[in-house]
Amino acid sequence: MKTVSKFQTNETSVSLNKPLRRNGFFQNLVRYRTLLLMCLPAIVFFIAFSYAPMPGIYVAFVKYNYSKGIFGSKFVGWDNFKFLFTSGKLWMLTRNTVLYNFAFILTENFVAIFMAILINEIRNHWFKKISQTVMFLPYFISAVLVGLLVYNIFNYDYGFLNSLLTKMGLEKWAPYSETKCWPWLIVLINLWQKTGYNSIVYFAAIMGIDSSICEAAEIDGANGFQRIRYIILPSLKPTVVILLLFAMGGIVKGNFGLFYNIVGKNSLLYPVTDIIETYVYRATMNDFNFSTASAVGLYQSVVGFVLVMVCNFVVKHIEPDYSLF
Repeated sequence: MKTVSKFQTNETSVSLNKPLRRNGFFQNLVRYRTLLLMCLPAIVFFIAFSYAPMPGIYVAFVKYNYSKGIFGSKFVGWDNFKFLFTSGKLWMLTRNTVLYNFAFILTENFVAIFMAILINEIRNHWFKKISQTVMFLPYFISAVLVGLLVYNIFNYDYGFLNSLLTKMGLEKWAPYSETKCWPWLIVLINLWQKTGYNSIVYFAAIMGIDSSICEAAEIDGANGFQRIRYIILPSLKPTVVILLLFAMGGIVKGNFGLFYNIVGKNSLLYPVTDIIETYVYRATMNDFNFSTASAVGLYQSVVGFVLVMVCNFVVKHIEPDYSLF
């Protein structure tokens, strides 16, 4: 026994003193070549559309000249940012953009989780597929058609809603001259269009849950609500946190197509529906001022970056495993 223990002790000391051998960069490339090939389209996409255009930020600091190009144009410093900061509407535009996006994020994720759980509980295979298809269809409808549908429903003279109210002997409603209802209407319209698409991510996450856990819970007497509360919802927590962190990066960037096609040029609704994109479009559409638009885009990107970093810092201190980095 003494000899064996001495041998084990010596072997352990030798193994501890021996440096660990790590695979090199090229060895990892060969070892994980299949995974890298699968990721290659995404890598090329981000390099081409996210990293390569970064030098274009310089447009925000020049008076862009079409004949001289970006780097040949006159450098004007922060003059392009004065357009937004001295307009007197920066607070209103930022407030509307952030609050709308915040409402979109909360409602989209909550309803998407709810619908994904409901679809998962459907036992009929064909009905489940039909439900997913019907929910996903509105996502493919363009913002122009969505605006047309909304206009034909809420139009004062011949809209569907007012025609129905007239037949019921009620007074007509003029939503395009009222401001209070539009925040609710825009959130509901966005929810109708995005719920099916967003629920796919959560439905895929539910499908990734080990079925043996749910089966064991059923054997122990857990009903459907208990399985959802104690198994499904906790399993969705990492997905929810990651998606919320990603969404925070674009919270200052509004959905131009949705707002412009629904509200149009109705100035009565601007106080509650005007966002940064629609205001910049109206202000720069006549002279096609790329420099001003780039300055506004840089402002949105910087604010979004700061929000992502702050949220990730908070998440990292609460749940380190769920942070982005």
